[in-house]
Amino acid sequence: MTKLSVNINKIATLRNARGGNMPDVLRVAMDCERFGADGITVHPRPDERHIRYQDVYDLKQIVTTEFNIEGYPCDKFIKLVKTVKPAQVTLVPDAPSDLTSHEGWDTVAHLDFLTELVSELKAEGIRVSIFVNPEPRMVEYAKRAGADRVELYTEPYASMYHFDRGQAVAPFVAAALKAREVGLGLNAGHDLNLDNLAFLKKNIPFMDEVSIGHALICDALYLGLEKTIDAYKKCLV
Repeated sequence: MTKLSVNINKIATLRNARGGNMPDVLRVAMDCERFGADGITVHPRPDERHIRYQDVYDLKQIVTTEFNIEGYPCDKFIKLVKTVKPAQVTLVPDAPSDLTSHEGWDTVAHLDFLTELVSELKAEGIRVSIFVNPEPRMVEYAKRAGADRVELYTEPYASMYHFDRGQAVAPFVAAALKAREVGLGLNAGHDLNLDNLAFLKKNIPFMDEVSIGHALICDALYLGLEKTIDAYKKCLV
């Protein structure tokens, strides 16, 4: 079964809006695991507008499932992940000023940079995933860079899903098949939700993991966190 990693950035956003420690990011992470999440994802940014660097250190002490840290590999980020040593690092090419991720790496143009970086992180015993657009060539060059996995950037799929779901998923199937062909693990994330997740899983049944935050936390406002995590996991059966 494809694993569900819950991105808890939005919990930190809510906490930071008021100050103090409500909601408690650490408690929410533990609750997510207790309710069935297979992993916890965070995406710290240099301005710490949601997850703070201290949160990452604190989460390392209590997360018992897979801990995934994603972000742009600036010096501060690399120092953080080499200290924390999560199960997985997902390299994302977002600028510090970006509101959210909006594209994958050009693994062809950045092959040398990514190869050196992947080697450095794998030497620390960390699994490395590279965030890519759904293009077989980008997947192939992620393999050349030495990555263990790719994470497919699924916003284009989510945007087109309600207009033509077959057309929406087609490039993702092609990229996924290339990943399997070259021996890469396969993750997916960005704008996945209860409407579109099951169809993606049906068409790419061999995905290793999906990382979901914004939609899942929004659904939890209505359904509650436990029922929401259960609903997302049912989409992945």
